[in-house]
Amino acid sequence: MTEARLRTEGVTLAYEKRVVAENLDVRIADGSFTVIVGPNACGKSTLLKSLARVLKPQAGAVLLDGQAIASYPSKLVAKQLGMLPQSPIVPGGIVVEELVARGRFAHQRLLRQWSPEDEQAVTDAMRLTEVSDLADRFVDELSGGQRQRVWLAMALAQQTPILLLDEPTTFLDLSHQFEVLDLCAELHEQGRTVVAVLHDLNHAGRYATELIVMKDGRVVAQGAPAEVMTAPLVEDVFAMPCRVIDDPETGTPMVVPADRHRRRSSRTTEKAHA
Repeated sequence: MTEARLRTEGVTLAYEKRVVAENLDVRIADGSFTVIVGPNACGKSTLLKSLARVLKPQAGAVLLDGQAIASYPSKLVAKQLGMLPQSPIVPGGIVVEELVARGRFAHQRLLRQWSPEDEQAVTDAMRLTEVSDLADRFVDELSGGQRQRVWLAMALAQQTPILLLDEPTTFLDLSHQFEVLDLCAELHEQGRTVVAVLHDLNHAGRYATELIVMKDGRVVAQGAPAEVMTAPLVEDVFAMPCRVIDDPETGTPMVVPADRHRRRSSRTTEKAHA
């Protein structure tokens, strides 16, 4: 088995004294579209932050190319990892094109300032995310969905081989959710490693080549969606009785929740055994 470029070894993650996840050993398969799923507060976004070097592990290490990611210069990491955070803070008084252009920061050097390559990268990123017509608009005047696509454009402008996305479909209507995930799938097909935190299990089942399932700060399953996404696992992790069937469009696993009477009965049984 080839060694993954990005992985964790015995990682414990915490916010001050509150431990969120312990002893995580996670491999991000090179060239995969890896999706991290799990219930709220299980550690999904925290794991992604550690992979992006946003959050320093309390114990263990995140490794990039076999070396602790904390040991690399920031610009070098920024050339390898692009990150779309969950709730990015919009700088005041900045227009869309300027924000997207910030994705080229890692490519700037003392003797190499803005170049035609930078200009092309920004133009391509805005076209792919369909925000070109917003280029001169102030970011803080945009809708939530428009902002989300602008932040994704900034991440794409970095042109990194690894792209980390924390809930990239947040604020997007259904059509734009699929457009963003289609774009992620195309980037993956072009050779990028894509890692995304998603809430929708059916999106995960349709787009992921690799699933990481988390519960209570632990990884409880990892592998291909067809192998991992089973009705017993979904019920155990999400406390939701369901059936898992083949998606009629793609053949990928699709979760169909049990009707409300069976779900209510299941909750009643759980409470009786508690």
